[in-house]
Amino acid sequence: MTGRRIGCRICAMVRQVFMVSSFDFPDAVVLNVDLGRGTVRREIIPGRDYRLYPGGSALAVRLLLEKMNPGVDALSPDNLLVFAVSPFTGLPTAGLSRIAAAAKSPLTGGIGDSQAGGFLPAEFAANGISALAVSGRSEQPVYLHIKDGTAEIRPAGHIWGKTTGDGEDLIREELGCDVEIAQIGPAGERLVRFACVVHNCSRANGRTGMGAVMGSKNLRALAVSRAAKPRPASPEAFRDINRRLAERLDDPFWEDFKDTGTPGNVEPLRDMGYLPRNNYSSGWFPDFKGIRIKGGGKCYVCPLACKRVAEKSPGVEPRYGGPEYGTIAAVGSYCGITSGESIKISHQICNMYGMDTISCGATVSFAIDCFSKGLISERDAGMKLSFGDSESVHRLMMMVAEREGIGDILAEGSARAAQIIGRGAPDLVTATKGQELPAHMPHFKPSLSLIYAVNPGGADHQSSEHDTMLFAQEGSHARRWLSSLGVSDDSFARQSPRKAKMEMDGLRVRFALLTQRFYSLLDTLCLCQFVWGPSWQALGPDDVLDLASSGIGWETSLEELMEIGERKLNMMRHFNAREGFTKEDDALPRRFFEPLPDGPSKGARIDRRNFDEARELYYSLAGWDASSGNPSPEKLKSLSLEWLI
Repeated sequence: MTGRRIGCRICAMVRQVFMVSSFDFPDAVVLNVDLGRGTVRREIIPGRDYRLYPGGSALAVRLLLEKMNPGVDALSPDNLLVFAVSPFTGLPTAGLSRIAAAAKSPLTGGIGDSQAGGFLPAEFAANGISALAVSGRSEQPVYLHIKDGTAEIRPAGHIWGKTTGDGEDLIREELGCDVEIAQIGPAGERLVRFACVVHNCSRANGRTGMGAVMGSKNLRALAVSRAAKPRPASPEAFRDINRRLAERLDDPFWEDFKDTGTPGNVEPLRDMGYLPRNNYSSGWFPDFKGIRIKGGGKCYVCPLACKRVAEKSPGVEPRYGGPEYGTIAAVGSYCGITSGESIKISHQICNMYGMDTISCGATVSFAIDCFSKGLISERDAGMKLSFGDSESVHRLMMMVAEREGIGDILAEGSARAAQIIGRGAPDLVTATKGQELPAHMPHFKPSLSLIYAVNPGGADHQSSEHDTMLFAQEGSHARRWLSSLGVSDDSFARQSPRKAKMEMDGLRVRFALLTQRFYSLLDTLCLCQFVWGPSWQALGPDDVLDLASSGIGWETSLEELMEIGERKLNMMRHFNAREGFTKEDDALPRRFFEPLPDGPSKGARIDRRNFDEARELYYSLAGWDASSGNPSPEKLKSLSLEWLI
């Protein structure tokens, strides 16, 4: 590290402590839209406050805590839905076009939070808006047209009931092609609790049911007109980031990633026995070959072009994108499906109707599991259900989207559906806090068992770094970046992940917490986790500091940035505490404590005692109350959150 960089960090730390700086952090502009009253009101958050919650999830959760009372029904007009970007959104480099959506989740009953990329976030920021806070409920279906820094409420009755592709076409017929669109589909209109918000028919604020919240407000879409993008504060220094990025992307790893993308995870995880199969009852699926989906789908000014795009075939349209690893597993191996065409069709159904692919696939696999154990009859389901039957999987997904027959029960999510079905159904649910689990098995990545449990929004694989990065080679930028966060040298393993014993210890708990804070920061600054991150990504923590300096003139420190991530996590936990959540909600599915039955992973399980000890240590390291698992008043005060007490 150069002497100049050390000096800059020391100065930044001093300014943070005394809350003085020659740099004026930009103000945040919030558009408050009350759909019940039909009003749009502009609000300014001063830069000195915005710096504590500088965009994305942090700004959104701050607005929820400030403007919404605890205990509201997530599908009532009283729930507040916030879309938020950051001061960096739309700047001309990779990974800076993302947007957070947050509200009380209709799926979990706690904080709902989800991110999406593409082109709309850059245009949202270009219109001079930091956040859009939507309250109330319109009497008739509407959509919002954002242009010139304000929002117009427009009728959407003619769009209601249409698929996302048809809805997008109708909006473009009205407004022209120079708009970017995020919308719900029929599933969101029918309040499917894991409905999502679909961008350009192919990307989504996927998790925690934000599409159902939009549907409850009779809000079909956001249409954002294109505008002039922001310019970096120091153009030459900003160009250095792009030069550095180009150099790092000129590497065989990134060429392979562009080619295979996340679907490249399928075969190695399958071979190790950690590809979830048949509702997570096994990790061994030797017949599952996966599918190759070409890349080429881009986000704003990003050269990586990692988004999968399915080729046109009978029943498959490229405009709906292509499945990533998580979707391939959820609608494929979770359901015992091996057909690549079936997986692409399932993915398209979710994007056409606006459903989270992970929760949808997991809920369908739960239903098949219930059927196989006699908890659901053929009469209940309206058909026979079996693992590996593509036709019944597609039909059941459509029934969920339309809340038809048993689909009306499954549209509540697997946890609520299990309570309705009763008997042994709750033991078959693979969810935490009511949100279905993604396809990264904690039997192989034990720190995820902890993060899946304690994460405020429920199970999420993009809330921390994965254990496999603890096997990074000495001298690699992954080790250097993780060490800069406070991950100790002793944390890194000396064996390959195939040979190492996978269990939680104090070092791994600390690794989970520190990387969770950094990923929390990424979702605050709205940075893409495939470009920016603490380990395998192209740009790391030092590059984030350079982005802050050259992008908006913010001379900050890694300490301040990590505290921002920590502050957001504590606000989310406090939100859940207001809704009655305790440490009892930081639990794992029963199935995870049972040994896997077959294949190379036979016998692997989460040790309950080890998990409980790791969770207690996590609370201690986080500075949370040991009895409730929630932030203490002292902790909130230390993070400038005394206004929550």
